[in-house]
Amino acid sequence: GILVQSIIFITTYTGIGLNTDISKGLFDRFRSLPIWQPAPLVGALLGDVFRYAIAAAVVLALGMVLGFRPAAGVFGVLLAVALMLVVAFAVSWIWIVVGLIVRTPESVMTSSFLLLFPLTFASSIFVDPATMPAWLRTAVSYNPVTHLADASRGLMHGGVQFTDVLWVFVASAAIVAVFGPLSLRMYHRER
Repeated sequence: GILVQSIIFITTYTGIGLNTDISKGLFDRFRSLPIWQPAPLVGALLGDVFRYAIAAAVVLALGMVLGFRPAAGVFGVLLAVALMLVVAFAVSWIWIVVGLIVRTPESVMTSSFLLLFPLTFASSIFVDPATMPAWLRTAVSYNPVTHLADASRGLMHGGVQFTDVLWVFVASAAIVAVFGPLSLRMYHRER
């Protein structure tokens, strides 16, 4: 759960970095070059996915030092991290849109926590949904972070529910389908 929360939270740095680069004029320089115009956005995003992988490795290494032993072994851990990277890639598109809308990197950070805190804390990361009141348990069952945390736990420890994995892929595809084209359109209008 902590690994999922860590990866989800650092996705905001995609929007922060984009906002900072735009305010410093870096993207104006990119636009003057004879390159594929979305390349700066896509390149930054792919670089961020690499950063998310490094963050996952650090959190997992610390967990191992503290006694975490995944029952599904290395393969299960790699599948869980790959699933988290898919979600991080998708969620990063949201922060690209926010980074294009707001004026300062601090605004990107503030707005991101308005969404991320409720999503992560109203999930199965910290509390078993079975112990929650019925109305909250229902809300938590529709939370994509719950499905990501449950799928990641299942992949790392064995016994994954493939409906959780499917839910994660569907939610990620929906996010990219909405925010990918929107961010590219906004980026082109930024010119």
